[in-house]
Amino acid sequence: MSDLLRDAASGPLAAELPAPFMEQHALVPLQVGADGVVVVAAARPVDPTVLDTLRRRFGREVRLVEAALNDVQAALLAAGREATVSAPVATDAMVGLGDLRAQADDAPVVQLVNAAIAEALRRGASDVHLESAADGLRVRLREDGVLHDLATYPGALAAGALSRVKLLAGLDIAERRLPQDGRARVRHGGRDVDVRVATLPGLHGESAVLRVLDHGGGQARTLDALGMPPELATRLREVLRRTNGLVLATGPTGSGKTTTLYAALSHLNTPGVKLVSVEDPVEYELAGVTQVPVHRKAGLGFAQALRSILRHDPDIVMVGEMRDRETADVAVQAALTGHLVFSTLHTNDAASGVTRLVDMGVEPYLVAATVQAILAQRLVRLLCPTCARPAADGSRVPEGCDACRGSGYRGRAGLYELLVPDEAFRRAVVARESLATLRQVAHASGTRSLAVAGEAMVRAGLTSRAEVLRVTEGSDAT
Repeated sequence: MSDLLRDAASGPLAAELPAPFMEQHALVPLQVGADGVVVVAAARPVDPTVLDTLRRRFGREVRLVEAALNDVQAALLAAGREATVSAPVATDAMVGLGDLRAQADDAPVVQLVNAAIAEALRRGASDVHLESAADGLRVRLREDGVLHDLATYPGALAAGALSRVKLLAGLDIAERRLPQDGRARVRHGGRDVDVRVATLPGLHGESAVLRVLDHGGGQARTLDALGMPPELATRLREVLRRTNGLVLATGPTGSGKTTTLYAALSHLNTPGVKLVSVEDPVEYELAGVTQVPVHRKAGLGFAQALRSILRHDPDIVMVGEMRDRETADVAVQAALTGHLVFSTLHTNDAASGVTRLVDMGVEPYLVAATVQAILAQRLVRLLCPTCARPAADGSRVPEGCDACRGSGYRGRAGLYELLVPDEAFRRAVVARESLATLRQVAHASGTRSLAVAGEAMVRAGLTSRAEVLRVTEGSDAT
């Protein structure tokens, strides 16, 4: 098939798809069959969202055929369609999109988008915000969890910049009334970097957020790289040796929960173990793990995917998030029937994870029987080593300098609270004790709260009390 792939990658069907889209999903459209269906060679599993994009682009049904990854990559490279940040996007023959595509390929627009992504990677920013406003296009970067202005451009560049981002992510540039989500892959520093793209219509035009997935060069972190205190890391590894039950990571959005679960999966990823995840979206590809993206429009949510996964004889399952009772019920049943199940919850501290499950409708005795550990976490900014100065109380406080761009902080580290239920805690859960009582019982068994963990970081000179208060406000403060 290699010769056919090389010809197809230079053909008219391939010209209708953005180069980053084909490279990211390892696919090449081959031909239109006698039945009018577009035949697409794919080297990786194609999720329903990608299929929808292909059908929309071609205006036809799509049939997939398997191809070797090396052949697909070689064909794209030979055709000059390898994806890079600065790669020109293939000409689209779709009627009515010429102006948008011309704007997207305009040199100032290409330079704007490339510069924003490159600067985000240089600074280690997690997100790029492109926001259409009354006074122009505002570009901001989220660094260490805080948004910072990067630049403001004339409003005339906004439509082109948003179209450029959509093309990179394989989205519909003609659709400006509805939110869209997609992914792009860019080249930076000799490696591939995944970028998750979400667009949103607004009063003054569209905005987009580009989540830069560049931890460790596009790979999931290891447990050792999370920076947990040694005693806590040892206890967590002991929990991961168990063969069944629920292990939960809790915290607000952006606190690193998914990164922690990926690290746990990587730790357990051995040839004799079957690992399956259901995620929304899949952030990193993990070799050896079967990863299933949810697709709600097609009726594939967390609960539906989890039921199907359990028929594939997994040992360990990761559910991206427990959002409803149905998902929680299926996860609990999986934990009761010999599976180790990882998931996340949005709660302020570890003990609140128990009450959240009960509030969802899970019986307390089932919560007590299945929960093996709850890890609450935050990401706290670290003091800039160049300019931090001593405070009167012996701690250190931020000052601000050129090295940290005046913020007083450089980098972030995890702040953790690990609750491993003992018999006293399980009895308190079954008895439906209050959250305050559950916290007291957990602390009596050695669980250290986020606030206490944060104070230890302050005493070590790693961060400030103000920063710990910022990220732990609302959590258990005892």
